[in-house]
Amino acid sequence: MKLLENLKKSISRSRYNISLHAKNEMSLKEDDISEKELIESILGGEVIENYTDDKPFPSCLVFGRTDEGRPIHVVCAYSKEDDVAIIITTYEPDVIRWIDYRRRV
Repeated sequence: MKLLENLKKSISRSRYNISLHAKNEMSLKEDDISEKELIESILGGEVIENYTDDKPFPSCLVFGRTDEGRPIHVVCAYSKEDDVAIIITTYEPDVIRWIDYRRRV
């Protein structure tokens, strides 16, 4: 099964952990990313980068939009042993650094 499929399945069953780093990133600015927006962006998202050598679990960068259309990037991993998604970090991508939010400039 693909990484994104596992992530979506775990998240849809509320089997996910949000790292302290991700929680901090979610609340850095006045335009906070809510947990609801985070989940919406992953469930409707696509993998735009794979980090297969990450430890302790391979991870990926997911681009998705909230139900309101807000673009969100999320770096996530999946623990097969625990059947849990791990949210490593999240942010609203900067249009200066990304082409169509999918490719780095």
